[in-house]
Amino acid sequence: MYRIDNFINNDDIKILETMGPFTVVEYQRDLSVSPQNAQAAYFSAAMNVRKRQVICDLTKADLTVQAGAMQWMVGDVNSTTGLKGVGDFLGKAVRGKVTGESAIKPEYKGSGTLVLEPTYRFLLLVDLKDWNGSIVLDDGLFLACDSRLKHKAVMRSNLSSAVAGGEGLFNLGISGEGVLCLESPCPKEELIEITLQNDVLKIDGNMAIAWSGSLDFTVERSGKSLLGSAASGEGLVNVYRGTGKVLMAPVA
Repeated sequence: MYRIDNFINNDDIKILETMGPFTVVEYQRDLSVSPQNAQAAYFSAAMNVRKRQVICDLTKADLTVQAGAMQWMVGDVNSTTGLKGVGDFLGKAVRGKVTGESAIKPEYKGSGTLVLEPTYRFLLLVDLKDWNGSIVLDDGLFLACDSRLKHKAVMRSNLSSAVAGGEGLFNLGISGEGVLCLESPCPKEELIEITLQNDVLKIDGNMAIAWSGSLDFTVERSGKSLLGSAASGEGLVNVYRGTGKVLMAPVA
């Protein structure tokens, strides 16, 4: 048995959200400051520049975590590489190479508590049942998820335009039933959620952080011709076509 005191019951820590095995907490101010950095710490807290952290309850689910994200754990917690053989390792290595994610993500199971490294980025909890069981992520967003969820590399429909637009050719796709934790460049309050029903969304720039796996994602000219694209001043745009949702961070 174990007990954790002066953590989430500390008046400097605020619980932002709880979903599935994850609890997101935020440090309201930095108490470990010196006279030299007190001013910066004061204005950081005022401008929502605060450390945030994920607490994981392993009694609710086994978890797959981004490599190097664990800070501490207590109780009956077992860590594995999550590899099921040489073929599984090769598959994950290839997927990690093309998506920019770590090839091996450790898996944690047991009945204890796992706490991830604090971050100044914004932490989002996503239940895949709200995305019809499939989501595709922009590079660098994945932090942790229910180990039942499946990971795969999702290739763009038109490779030549993706290269021309300066985008990667692959993204990390996650599917199944469970909760996913993401590190977002902006808070949930500033994210725009667009729902498409057999329609098209065009975005000038890499502002979409996640979209439904059911959507067809391409990079296309903003106009019907090269001359039209040049006249509009937009050039290439990211296009999401079909039925599903897109989560967009327009201020990042």
